[in-house]
Amino acid sequence: MLEPLDLGARLDRILACTGRLLAALPMGALDHRPPQRDRSVRDLGFHVFRLSLAYVDGMDMGELRESWLQEKAPPDLLDGPAVARYGALVRGRVSGWFEGAAPSEYARTIEGCYGPQNGHDLLERTTWHAAQHLRQLYALAAALVARRAGSTRRKLHCPRGPRTLPESRRPRRSPGAGAGEDVRRPSGGRFDQLRVTGVWDRSAPHRRIPEQRNG
Repeated sequence: MLEPLDLGARLDRILACTGRLLAALPMGALDHRPPQRDRSVRDLGFHVFRLSLAYVDGMDMGELRESWLQEKAPPDLLDGPAVARYGALVRGRVSGWFEGAAPSEYARTIEGCYGPQNGHDLLERTTWHAAQHLRQLYALAAALVARRAGSTRRKLHCPRGPRTLPESRRPRRSPGAGAGEDVRRPSGGRFDQLRVTGVWDRSAPHRRIPEQRNG
């Protein structure tokens, strides 16, 4: 088991990472609730902060109440930055407690959700608990990003149409240039080197931006 101050430093890093992750998420992502979980992303992020605050409150009061761990995010924490600001306040409160705690504090036994525990054992459990939920938040955020990317690709997918470009939309070739050969055309006062194929590539609906060269 790590020493109490090492556990406290690890818990502080977990809170910092949780705040940065939540601040970067759009509001719609915070409302996401996976089918296998009873908390939304917002509530899960809030829970990381609340369980950490519960540790220092419990040590001060001699009892860690289970109801503290069941609380959900208040209605005024609407977006990620708001939850992250709450987390910054919790982080300050927790860090201040560690700075002022005497070594004997960690040997003191209090009543917890799982029976009597000393401060050191409870701190290790709290740090593990927070780290577990941070991993869940990272996994949820990655899944949401992948889902949004897939939705964007579906929206941008080109409808099935003629395999060759209409005559009016085909680029003009230089005399003697064939399909697949390099041609030059003016663009914004500069000349871009382009490769002309004259066909749609349905497997890649997003057209790659060709490399620009000075001409």
